Amino acid sequence: MPSDPRILLVDDDFHLAASLADWLRDVGFDVDTARDFNEAKSCLAERSFELIITDLRLGDQDGFDLVRYASKHHTETAVLVMTGYATPDTAVEAVRAGAFDLLTKPVIDDELLLAIDRAINHHQIEKENESLRQQLDRRAGLENILSHDYRMLKIFDVIDSVADAKASILITGENGTGKSMIARAIHNRSARRGGPFVEVACGALPDNLLESELFGHVAGAYTGAHSDRKGKFELADGGTLFLDEIGTATPAMQVKLLRVLQEFQFEPLGGMETRKADTRVILATNDHLETAVSQGTFRQDLYYRINVVNIVLPSLRERPGDIPLLVDHFLREAAEAASREVESFTRDALNALQSYAWPGNVRQLENVVERAVLLSSGKNLGLEDLPPEVLGNAMATSANGVQHTGMGIGFGQTAPETEASHGPIVSCMAGQSLRDALEAPEREIILQSLRRHNWNRVATADELEINRTTLYKKMKRLGLDDPRLQYAM
Repeated sequence: MPSDPRILLVDDDFHLAASLADWLRDVGFDVDTARDFNEAKSCLAERSFELIITDLRLGDQDGFDLVRYASKHHTETAVLVMTGYATPDTAVEAVRAGAFDLLTKPVIDDELLLAIDRAINHHQIEKENESLRQQLDRRAGLENILSHDYRMLKIFDVIDSVADAKASILITGENGTGKSMIARAIHNRSARRGGPFVEVACGALPDNLLESELFGHVAGAYTGAHSDRKGKFELADGGTLFLDEIGTATPAMQVKLLRVLQEFQFEPLGGMETRKADTRVILATNDHLETAVSQGTFRQDLYYRINVVNIVLPSLRERPGDIPLLVDHFLREAAEAASREVESFTRDALNALQSYAWPGNVRQLENVVERAVLLSSGKNLGLEDLPPEVLGNAMATSANGVQHTGMGIGFGQTAPETEASHGPIVSCMAGQSLRDALEAPEREIILQSLRRHNWNRVATADELEINRTTLYKKMKRLGLDDPRLQYAM
């Protein structure tokens, strides 16, 4: 129990309240008194209390109103009810309203002290459990998304800002950048984390099946619909619905989505009854919806409805500094799943992984690491364990002439000439300005130097042979001035 716990005693009987308050102070509590609901609200606004002890009859006011108010607006405070007019139904109602317990007057001193001790300790345990739950939610929300890139750190800030907003969120980025993980992170960090997270791949279903999938159907709506079925909007009630590949929705489906996103009302396929759902919607696409709007293939009003908050995920080739972190994570997962003793990639292999353009982004990197673990027999993975497309013009040929191609192994084969075969550096720079192409290695060089010197900027500037002012400007331009980077390893 906290030292000198603060108690707010609320009773319209002034003499009884003053007498009980004096006794509680002698016992060791810090006690304030109030005569009614309004005085109690004023006391709660001025300071915090560990416990409220209230009568249920407060003149012409109802003590239940105070119990409900405290449980909603002062969750850090436990509530104990004392009354001379208790019935079994009264006790049940008090607990439902948010009270910890109900005592019947007159109360024996030891009984009151025991009830106070139990109420305060129980409430303290609840607060600690909630704090632990929030920490676990944060781990589930963001720590599974591995990155120390400044673009991703800014996205983490956005996730924190919008997690509890009702507004729709549009996540855009190339295939394999982790749009689904970001959607789950938003859900896990929101007040809806206790509700369901339901995911729908819009591009995987034809229009009529997608409508049934989202809104449900009634029996007889189409051939094979033998019974009523709830749709994803209803199944996600109280939680989050993630609509992936929203850019593939047909014009007819776009009209239906616009209505449900505006009103959260819909009719099941084949039905006339209007239903409602308290569902938070997150959408994702790898298409350029602005272009689709200008071409008339995507409704402008729907675009503005879903694009309230736009989270743009950078491709993996834009954040090569994250590749060693991701490789280490995927390596440990794949080694454990395959029961293999694998320690790491060689420096040459890691350089090749960082030089590759990764058109399939993080998902492709995970597959490449898993492939290397499965095909290798040694503890350290080298260039010979990487597929030809990653190596570029360096042939994946071992000393005995065996060449790996994809998941199979061919003998004496030559990889077809692709963009990657012209060299990893050219592939990585394709479509980039010179400034953009140089930013990533410059940022990585400065970042590694800062880490070597424990973020001592004077020592870093000396090692890089630049003055401190230039270093500060470069750090600001490259997003290295974020203090959280010092703790992201």
